[in-house]
Formats: sequence, C-alpha cells, structure tokens
Amino acid sequence: MIQVYTGEGKGKTTAALGLALRACGAGLKVYIAQFAKGRDSSELQALSRLENITCERFGKSCFIKEITDEDRKLAHAGFQRVCAILREKTYDMVILDEINILMHLHLIPQEETLRIIKEASKETEIVLTGRHAPKELIDAADLVSEVTCVKHYYSKGVKARKGIEE
Repeated sequence: MIQVYTGEGKGKTTAALGLALRACGAGLKVYIAQFAKGRDSSELQALSRLENITCERFGKSCFIKEITDEDRKLAHAGFQRVCAILREKTYDMVILDEINILMHLHLIPQEETLRIIKEASKETEIVLTGRHAPKELIDAADLVSEVTCVKHYYSKGVKARKGIEE
C-alpha cells in the first residue's frame, strides 16, 4: 500500500513516525529516509533505540531556502539509496519523509519516484510525506491525508521546543 501525508499543517512526519512505531511493535522492519532534514531530533534519538527501525538522513542541518549543489547531491544520494532499499525488499515499511518537497523543488525526478514506488513489492508499505504532493502521487496512493493548519502557536512567536517540535 502507498500512504501519503501532505498539506500545510504540522504533523505529517509525526504521523509517519507513529506508523513506524506501530510497525516496529508488530515486529516489522522499517526503513526511514529523511530528506531535506539533517538536524538531530528527539524523535530520531528515540527511534535509534529500536532495533527494527533504520533511519538515514539526506539533508543539511537547515531547511532549504535556496537550492545549492549540496542540496542536489544529498537529494540524489538519498534517492539512489531509496531505490536500492526498495529493490532489496528487506523492509516491511519504507518511509520517505519530505520526499514531496524534493519532487516539488525538482531535486529528484517525479516520474522516476512514481515509477519506483509503483514497482515496489506489494508487501512493502510505502509512506511519503511533505507538502506539495503531486497530483500523480495522490492518484497512485491508497491512502492520502491532507494536514491543514487551523491554528499554530508559531504565529505568536513560540519557538520550537525540545521534545515537542524537535
């Protein structure tokens, strides 16, 4: 099955990591590729303690503001790694965190991304997150959740808090 979590609201990655936790609890093997993220976070520290979950990050320690050669290199390396992971068929769940952003910014090819997820083993649960999910991905998915922001304390100047946002 293919699941997509998209939209402007907070919680897309959190939803995907909740799925990873549930899968791990059921004894499933989970691979998480985090694109466009390189900073350490409390959730990744917790996941690193679970033997059935492997997480690799392909991003700088800051958000992409202007695309650099380093962004292109990291996106390409991550995309190649994900292609290999999906071909190996060793994981029950593969989470591609923020991959929608990379397709939107043309850092990875949308057509190729759609092809690899469609060709993946039907036994592998594939979860894609990030804003700007392309229509073609939404059409191909079995489950799509759009997260909307109704209200957010960032607008009041509240910074990211350890254990809550980071």
